[in-house]
Amino acid sequence: MRAGRRDDPGGEAARRDAELDRLAAAAATGDRGSVSRLLELVRQPVLGYCRARMGSRAVGLQTAEDVAQDVLLALCGALPRYRSGEKPVMAFVFGIASNKVVDAFRVAGRDRSDPTDGMPDEADGGPGPELRAVLGSQVDELRTLLGEIPENYREVLVLRVALHYSAEETAQIMGSSAGAVRVMQHRAMAKLRKLIADRPVG
Repeated sequence: MRAGRRDDPGGEAARRDAELDRLAAAAATGDRGSVSRLLELVRQPVLGYCRARMGSRAVGLQTAEDVAQDVLLALCGALPRYRSGEKPVMAFVFGIASNKVVDAFRVAGRDRSDPTDGMPDEADGGPGPELRAVLGSQVDELRTLLGEIPENYREVLVLRVALHYSAEETAQIMGSSAGAVRVMQHRAMAKLRKLIADRPVG
């Protein structure tokens, strides 16, 4: 399943949502085939969400892939509580994902270890320590800035900018309207620009 598309010829998003809803309802009753198919369809959007929120580096001992796996496991446990029609399936899924990402950062805040996989056999041909430090500090800086804007603004940016969901799809996931999503996105970008402009230089 692809992440949301800004153009949606023929109502592809509506068909996808109807299929997800049907699968989730069947999965909630314990139908294993529906559980398997549902997990297959939501895996990529969940991974994209986790990567957008966490970046490419591990947070503590967990990578975005680890957290995405936790989300899918938690989804299996939460399916019996899903009620078809109460909220879109992806809103239910991203709610779980949001909690798991927050948990990962909370645990990482307490973990002071710096694990390595062992000694390399040959020289690392990737970016040197200086470039890694710069790139790492930029990602950390962006993550810090995102942490300074309201949660709903952050969710809009992840869904709209990182995952490429349309305003309509984002509105459905967030239980809002497309107009409100566009306003939130505009305000979120303005807030980020102001935070960047207000940062002390040097």
